[in-house]
Amino acid sequence: MNIDRIVLAFAGVMILLSLVLAQLHSNYWLLLTAFVGLNMLQAAFTGFCPLAKVLKAAGSKPGQAFQ
Repeated sequence: MNIDRIVLAFAGVMILLSLVLAQLHSNYWLLLTAFVGLNMLQAAFTGFCPLAKVLKAAGSKPGQAFQ
């Protein structure tokens, strides 16, 4: 898997996890959903993604979006 697919999969998992935790525990978990959404939005405009930088440093192969 390349960095792009890992980032998208991780974001999807974090959003779904936070929604489940909001239902089971506290609505404050929705702040995690908002954080992930805002991070995805800023990455769309700036091309900067902290997770992509970490994955690149760890040796994952780049995709088209995050190089």
